[in-house]
Amino acid sequence: MTRKEHYRKNISLAWPVMLGQIGHVMVGLADSIMVGALGTVPLAAGAFANSVFVVPMVFGIGLAFGMTTPVANADGEKKPEKARSFLKHGIYLNTSIAFLIFLLLLVLENYLQYMGQEPEVLSVAKGYYRIISFSLVPLLTFLTFKQFAEGLSDTRMAMLISVGANLINIGLNYLLIYGHWGFPALGLEGAGIATLIARLLMAFSMALYVFRKPAFKVYTAGIKWAETQWTHFKVLLDIGVPSGLQFIFEVSAFAIAAVMAGWINAEALAAHQIAISLASVSYMAASGIGAAANVRVSNQLGAGNIPAMRSAAHTNFVLMLILMVFFGLVFFFGRNLLPTFYSSDPAVIALAGQLLIVAVAFQLFDGMQVAVLAALRGLSETRIPTIIVMISYWLIALGTSYYMGFSLNLGALGIWYGLAVGLIVASCLLTWRFEIRSRQLLKDYHESKSRN
Repeated sequence: MTRKEHYRKNISLAWPVMLGQIGHVMVGLADSIMVGALGTVPLAAGAFANSVFVVPMVFGIGLAFGMTTPVANADGEKKPEKARSFLKHGIYLNTSIAFLIFLLLLVLENYLQYMGQEPEVLSVAKGYYRIISFSLVPLLTFLTFKQFAEGLSDTRMAMLISVGANLINIGLNYLLIYGHWGFPALGLEGAGIATLIARLLMAFSMALYVFRKPAFKVYTAGIKWAETQWTHFKVLLDIGVPSGLQFIFEVSAFAIAAVMAGWINAEALAAHQIAISLASVSYMAASGIGAAANVRVSNQLGAGNIPAMRSAAHTNFVLMLILMVFFGLVFFFGRNLLPTFYSSDPAVIALAGQLLIVAVAFQLFDGMQVAVLAALRGLSETRIPTIIVMISYWLIALGTSYYMGFSLNLGALGIWYGLAVGLIVASCLLTWRFEIRSRQLLKDYHESKSRN
């Protein structure tokens, strides 16, 4: 396969995931706008509930990502029976973990009162919190089937289902939050119900697609549901658990950075949230290329074609740099305009514009670490990358953020300089690890060829 063909294949896999992920960000934005119309207390209650929910949620998402690599490996090996077994074990594992997380969140509800929130905010948050906690079950079910399909290089249907469900979510928000067309006005809980219904539809639709698609019959027909193998659960856990921890390290680092910004003043926190909100759009787009890197690397590894595996990874890295340069230019030239969509405070707009300049470099390395982490996941290489991510985010990024933000009195800019330093370190170390690992595989490949 030529490099041009690698680029074409990578793009065909990546763009549906990009659109689906950006759609999720847009729905989150729509939720905030529609709930925000109810007043400050419902908006604060929703933000609080989501801040508690997000850490176990991202762990569950990372766990579900463990499905893609072994399925793509099996596809590359031309062993549909292995892919079939991983589908079955993934359904069992991810659904069980989703229910366990749900139960954990229910127990945690008893301790929300100790998290320093105003009683009125806490009262409004609890009903919404229970609903979105349960929505994790259909979300992980959807992701199980989505990651299975992605492992077989099918990314478009998941995108169509996600976009359709997101539109339904927004429509249900309109009906259930405000009580239009005869529906009850449920406020924040209405937003939670809309999210739950959308995720149930996503799970059902994706499962139906996987089991009904003729090309997938070889993978889904004849599943022996009563038979399980611990070794297949172990493979999924060995990839999924470290991936979940990687997500937790990243999400928690940015959450702590927001807390640090709040220590400065309200304007610093608002500017930080604006810049992070904009950066999340490019991050979600980057996750599409990351998905393509995971699928292509694990598929070529399963096929035993190590040179093609490295070419697939490297062309994805180039695509990622191009995408992040594009977003960097958007942030640089739009630094004075984009923040005005969020705030009318001149001080907040000016500071957010300065943070977006930092984000220009921020994006390049953030995108690269997404792509390289995904490629390493494709090699089933997760433990050392998890250590790298933990050190880069929790020690280097947060330590540097605190030092530059407070000891050097650089404020919110110092916090973002620290985050950028952590991302640069993570990107460089992860790239180094991928090159070491893939070059060893290439050496073994050539030695095997020479012996034969």
